[in-house]
Amino acid sequence: MTNGTQGSPRTILVFGSQGQVATCLREAVLPAGWAVRTVGRAQADIVSSQDVDGIVAESGAAVVINAAAYTAVDRAESEPDAAWAVNSEGAGHVARACARTGLPLLHLSTDYVFDGQAVGHAYREDDHIAPVSVYGASKAGGDQAVRDAAGRHAIVRTAWVYSPHGQNFVRTMLRLGRERPELGIVDDQHGCPTAAADIADALVAMALRMAQPGAAGNADLYGTFHFTGTGATTWYGFARAIFALAASHGHPTPALRPIATADYPTPAARPKNSVLDCSRLRAAYGITAPAWQDSLAPCVARLCEASLEVVA
Repeated sequence: MTNGTQGSPRTILVFGSQGQVATCLREAVLPAGWAVRTVGRAQADIVSSQDVDGIVAESGAAVVINAAAYTAVDRAESEPDAAWAVNSEGAGHVARACARTGLPLLHLSTDYVFDGQAVGHAYREDDHIAPVSVYGASKAGGDQAVRDAAGRHAIVRTAWVYSPHGQNFVRTMLRLGRERPELGIVDDQHGCPTAAADIADALVAMALRMAQPGAAGNADLYGTFHFTGTGATTWYGFARAIFALAASHGHPTPALRPIATADYPTPAARPKNSVLDCSRLRAAYGITAPAWQDSLAPCVARLCEASLEVVA
């Protein structure tokens, strides 16, 4: 049995189309009989409850993923209304539309809901949240709006997301490595680099499980989960790994200098500890991310090959 006409694929409806995770969801390999449909702001702006209700109603989806977000962390400090409109109010619109139609929802969230002051342990899902930026507060508001909608949902917090697409640390490092002989990189913030492709694969696996017969009655599948690359490092350690891989593709390697957060001030504060405990997701869904270094290698190779093609 499929949603829609007999023989048509079951659809995972994704809010968001240009972001890293949405792009990787379009590239993800799905089982036969399934398809991903991404919708961007032009098709449905999640700030509009009417837009959201219309898309959800006509999509015939089996599962919904909300990967739409305002992610300009520093700009959010001067545009709080825009960040809250998308990350909190928009998330609520999606969650309520799903709750009304009985559709399970996967909502993508962030480590920025924590203040990063935890010492010596990874954050668990039930640890106290205390965002230190507008972006983090707006995402925390969205998480609560999803819970308040009272539908079947899984909130998936992740961190340090990178991919060959969009704005992210890997692409920034490779660009700066071509432009400068030396880079100062923050070495007192700790986190788990996470490939957007791995997030996409995890979301698809969760969506398929949530769509199975009987899944509605399995409380273990719902609530809040953490998913990041396995293993932790600092931004400096991350940068060293990026350039070590890039060097094998002929990419220039700048000198790297570890610096403190205080030496690189930004409009928005960053959590010093972004390490997330992902054991709940592993127990409920059997999902574990690859070591972050393993997922980084193909991303760097793809970006280096693309830059060589541009030069050629």
